[in-house]
Amino acid sequence: MATVLSVSGSPSPSSRTGRLLRHLDQRLTAQGHRVIPLDVRTIPAEALLGADFQHPAIVEATELFASADGVVIGTPVYKASYSGVLKALLDLLPQYALTGKTVLPLATGGSTAHVLALDYALRPVLTSMGAAHIVQGWFTLDKDITTHDDGTVTVAPGSAEALAGVVDQFSAALGRTAYLAAAS
Repeated sequence: MATVLSVSGSPSPSSRTGRLLRHLDQRLTAQGHRVIPLDVRTIPAEALLGADFQHPAIVEATELFASADGVVIGTPVYKASYSGVLKALLDLLPQYALTGKTVLPLATGGSTAHVLALDYALRPVLTSMGAAHIVQGWFTLDKDITTHDDGTVTVAPGSAEALAGVVDQFSAALGRTAYLAAAS
């Protein structure tokens, strides 16, 4: 099937966003996709903040985006926008790094007041980067994500169903994009 880059834009190693993404990665893997996780926080700060395009970690991240058929981008919402660490990475990628890619935007936050951050903050950036198809994203409340001592995640039933739906929609769109690319 497709290669999916699963990008966590959280600055925290114990983030619900990152754990939720790794949980959703399992669903995509079960559907036959090859999933490559990327936690932006693991990229050296001096490379991100110093805009060091030649830094090996930035070069590697750029190559991961280039080789992916689809990209899942997850971010916590801070002050009605996506995280600064995610912005720093997106700013260092080539202008059209998402050309031909199917993209699934996801966000987490403490209040439904931030739900529009997906459409008004993140989606325009993804569009400007040339994404071929941005599927319907999903905002998950922090309180709906429970992390257990063993690292597993449980998502509240309503959110779990909605997330399964958007992940399945993304997976189906990846299949259509691959079919269209092979046909041309």
